[in-house]
Amino acid sequence: MTHTLNFRSMARGHQKIQSQQKNAKKQAEMKKAKGHDQKTAAKAALVFTCAVCKSQMPDPKTFKQHFESKHPKAPLPPELEGVEA
Repeated sequence: MTHTLNFRSMARGHQKIQSQQKNAKKQAEMKKAKGHDQKTAAKAALVFTCAVCKSQMPDPKTFKQHFESKHPKAPLPPELEGVEA
């Protein structure tokens, strides 16, 4: 009787290893297809681009602060007129 119990646990162990390998392969494929999630999110967050130096900013407040400090002689773009820095 102990012989059959041993055999069953070995079979289940083998299934477990196969399942882990299959899952690891699936996860690796999903990661490749997905790409770098953090990089993609960071790029999506940069929605404002400075017309003078082409720097990218995440929000209008930061954009206005950048524009006022880096390009004080240039006229303020119309999209920054009502923004408070």
